[in-house]
Amino acid sequence: MATITGKKVGPIGYGLMNLTWREEPIPDPQAFAAMKAALSAGCNFWNAGVFYGSPEANSLQLLKRYFTQYPEDADNVVLSVKGGNVPGKMAISGAPQNLRRSIDECLGLLDGSKSIDIFEMARQDAETPLQESIETIAKYVKEGKIGGIGISEVTAQQIRANAALHPIAAVEVELSIQSPDILDNGVVETCNELNIPVVAYSPLGRGLLTASIKNLDDLDPNDIRRQLPRFKSENLGKNARMGTELQAIAKAKGCSPAQVAIAWARSWSKKPGMPLIIPIPGSTTEQRASENGQQISLSDQELSEIEELRKSTAVVGGRYPAGH
Repeated sequence: MATITGKKVGPIGYGLMNLTWREEPIPDPQAFAAMKAALSAGCNFWNAGVFYGSPEANSLQLLKRYFTQYPEDADNVVLSVKGGNVPGKMAISGAPQNLRRSIDECLGLLDGSKSIDIFEMARQDAETPLQESIETIAKYVKEGKIGGIGISEVTAQQIRANAALHPIAAVEVELSIQSPDILDNGVVETCNELNIPVVAYSPLGRGLLTASIKNLDDLDPNDIRRQLPRFKSENLGKNARMGTELQAIAKAKGCSPAQVAIAWARSWSKKPGMPLIIPIPGSTTEQRASENGQQISLSDQELSEIEELRKSTAVVGGRYPAGH
């Protein structure tokens, strides 16, 4: 197992976004069962966000309830929390006063039930000098209120700029068979050079790689994914094809397409010149959390098949709408 902020982490993590970022949050008994299953499977790197869900039902409130009921799990979980958002807006501000407000809010919502091992700004703020933002968060590290600093959705140049100011505990970026950008844009090379682990979010392509989404009817009317370019009606059918093709590889291996997709993301950690990569799939049920936590290994032949699939199957639409 690798170590982050002094704590050991497993090779697969767990993302909490799907539990709360929906019109009706997952009921606590179901959410708790999924979280327990993830931890039992060794997925002890948990990723949350103060803006995952509504102000009345967000992931930190869920975590407080979970760790209040299961206090024995708190020390076994490495918790990374995204914040820095402007209240009431889908915008990020790295201004010191906003960061202090955000970190204090996160700590208040957890209310001592669990420490924050990593705090990360969800995006870089071009309007605030980076040094001011990092110094603000670093003060909380020095005071022992948080364990370390993480950064999210960053370029190789931004990683270097952040790391020059303070040790960076982890870099959270998207990585999946459908979104392999960080393998070619210098991000993984930079993280490897600076010995920074990569936390790979959306390793299942937001569900497109599970073969469970074929058209818009497979999504709830208020599903946030409907706002993303790859899930628009004119693109979804084409993008779902990769999941269908992946299903054939998974069937031959005797596992699920999701397990293949997660194993593909993990496989890059084993290659020369690559940093530790921890995929953080999200799941809303105990069964799926246990399934995603299984460590499947892919043969060179299977990896070659996936690479051919990646090259031959076009992905239509960007990861986010313009401006995000």
